[in-house]
Amino acid sequence: MATDTYVGSVDQGTTGTRFMVFDHGGNVVASAYEKHEQIYPEPGWVEHDAMEVWENTKSVMNTALDKGGLDPEQLEAIGVTNQRETTLLWDAETGAPIANAIVWQDRRTTDRIETLEDEGKADMVQQKTGLEPDAYFSATKAEWLLDNTDPIKLQRARPQDVRERAEAGDLMFGTMDTWVIYNLTGNHITDVSNASRTMLFNIHDMDWDQELLDEFNVPAETLPEVRPSSDDETYGSTDAGGFLGAEVPVAGALGDQQAALFGQTCFDSGDAKNTYGTGSFMLMNTGNEAVMSDHGLLTTVGFQRSGEPVQYALEGAIFITGAAIEWLEDMTLIDDAMESESVARSVDSTDGVYLVPAFTGLGAPHWDQRARGTIVGMTRGTRPAHVVRATLEAIAYQTKDVAEAMVEDADIDLADLRVDGGAVKNNFLCQLQADIVDTNIVRPVVDETTALGSAYAAGLAVGYWETVDELRKNWQVDREFEPNEDADYSKEFERWHDAVDRSMGWAQDDDE
Repeated sequence: MATDTYVGSVDQGTTGTRFMVFDHGGNVVASAYEKHEQIYPEPGWVEHDAMEVWENTKSVMNTALDKGGLDPEQLEAIGVTNQRETTLLWDAETGAPIANAIVWQDRRTTDRIETLEDEGKADMVQQKTGLEPDAYFSATKAEWLLDNTDPIKLQRARPQDVRERAEAGDLMFGTMDTWVIYNLTGNHITDVSNASRTMLFNIHDMDWDQELLDEFNVPAETLPEVRPSSDDETYGSTDAGGFLGAEVPVAGALGDQQAALFGQTCFDSGDAKNTYGTGSFMLMNTGNEAVMSDHGLLTTVGFQRSGEPVQYALEGAIFITGAAIEWLEDMTLIDDAMESESVARSVDSTDGVYLVPAFTGLGAPHWDQRARGTIVGMTRGTRPAHVVRATLEAIAYQTKDVAEAMVEDADIDLADLRVDGGAVKNNFLCQLQADIVDTNIVRPVVDETTALGSAYAAGLAVGYWETVDELRKNWQVDREFEPNEDADYSKEFERWHDAVDRSMGWAQDDDE
């Protein structure tokens, strides 16, 4: 294998977009990042400007290559990974979005989900998709856009109804992977992992489900083609005459959490990882079996390589973890995220304070769309350090909730948990996590495993890496955190659940 070729990864996240270039050893050789605006039109609503995201994507790709002194011709392939569930519709003729993208955190369709549940359809949705019906997923977002976007103003004709345009195939639906792939290649494609997060895709038949499309009134004509996560046929290539100035195949795509599973080389049944980003997402590979959860977890597509069976996963989706640390900054309780470690260490305990970061409701395993952020147990002696420590403990407690559910569902012991994402740089949090979950926490050298996972998927597709065994050899431990024998959080964990109970059902329609 030539030493001067690489694989690139577009990591389109909730708060920004990163482009990373990896060598054959899985090492980062170039990287660039840009944030995009978070748009909050109303309480509980979150949007992104998809054109801003695309402009940033082009910018970070060129910046990373320039910083690394690399020619785009040296890229053998590009992979894409993305914030999942975030949904947009764009005009097939002009390529312009018809409205802002609705972000996965957005709660505007809560009422629609409650109607679905009242009609007794939640079980049907869960059996087909593996998902707990929630405003989190794409289906109700797409339905809302189709029902509420202003008519499209055409240059040569009267304004046309959005649904009329959609049914004629003049509009394209996509999650952010689809948007990036479309702009890179001109092709309307998603991968199996992202399709499985839309609440429109049957994970057993591995195809769009007409009953679900009818339920959410999303025309099939708007949907992208579904392809393997690592695709030997590729999704297309960049245009040599375009912004990159080279023809590079785009050959892999994975939703961000599945990408982290792939990047952590969790290729075997029972392998598990937890990613600490805006939220935390714990996934366990369950092999070729779609294990349906009895404990509030999601059953999802893990990944698929060309010509191979689908690998499924159980997932515990925790909506707010890293975002809770950002909230501490917003409230000026800390100056920056790294300070959370030293501030939390400055006190021996939370002094009875519990924080439930249900800022956008609660995900797994509680699934309460109307839960809201709660602090309980404060006294006149409560100090900022107690709240900071309670926030870090909340991240660990939420993970323990999910880990216990996962072990029950999969009937597999959790030998260790591979972790990644920005928050794992916090040694205090990692040790706290080991103590509370009572398992080894293993942090790899390369903790940007989301970008690495999509690079691996693309590189495997074009033969840059021949086998997954090569990828396993790349994976290296930075540090392992073992449970402290003297640590006992059993009483605190019970009290945590009392705090969770107090957060639930808080938001009412007149609050939103």
